[in-house]
Amino acid sequence: MPALLFDLDGTLVDSVYQHVLAWREALEKTGMQLAVWRIHRRIGMSGGLLINALLRETGHQVTDEEAAHLQRIHEEAFARQAAQVRPLPGARQLLDYLTAADIPFAIATSGRVESARPSLQALGVGPEIPIITRDQVRHAKPDPDLFLAAAARLHVDIRDSIVVGDSVWDLLAARRAWAKASPPASITNFQTRTAWRVHMYLTELRTLLPME
Repeated sequence: MPALLFDLDGTLVDSVYQHVLAWREALEKTGMQLAVWRIHRRIGMSGGLLINALLRETGHQVTDEEAAHLQRIHEEAFARQAAQVRPLPGARQLLDYLTAADIPFAIATSGRVESARPSLQALGVGPEIPIITRDQVRHAKPDPDLFLAAAARLHVDIRDSIVVGDSVWDLLAARRAWAKASPPASITNFQTRTAWRVHMYLTELRTLLPME
C-alpha cells in the first residue's frame, strides 16, 4: 500500500474560510481592500507567495518587514477563529483506520506549527504521526519541499506516495515531487494524468483502501 501524504487545511479540517477572513483582516489593517474570492483562490500557497500574489492584484508594494507584519496579523486573526475549526466529515475515521491498519501516512501543511496545532488537536493526531509544517522546509507549496520531507520522514519513495489535497497548489507540489495525487472534484478541470484519481470525499478514499 502506498504511503498517503495529506494536506491539512481544506483537506482534513474545515479551516479554509477562517484563513480567508484572517487574510482579509490583515490586508484591511494595512490599508488594502480585496474581495474574499480573490483571497480564497490563493489559499494553500505559502504565506509569502500568497502575499506577493495578492499584492500584485492590488498594485501595492511592500517591504520584507511589512510582508512579515502582514503574516503576523494573519496568524493572530486566525488564532482567534481557531475554535471554529472542525475536522471534515470522515477525516478522523480515516486517520484512525490508517493507524489501526498500519498504513503509513503523514500530514504536510503550508501553515506554520502554531497555526496548525489547533487543527491537529481537533483531529486527535498524536506525536507518532509525522507532521511537516512551513517552519521545517525552505519552500512551501506549490514547491514540492513539504511532500518530499513528509515522504522522507516515512522512509518511503515519493514516487510510491499518494498526495491527498484540496487545491491546485497541492497538485502542483505533488507533480513537482513526482508523487501521485488525489485531488477533489472541485479541481477536476486541472490537467490530469491517468495515475491520478479524483475522490469526492475522504469517506470515498477509505473505500479504496484494503479491508481488514
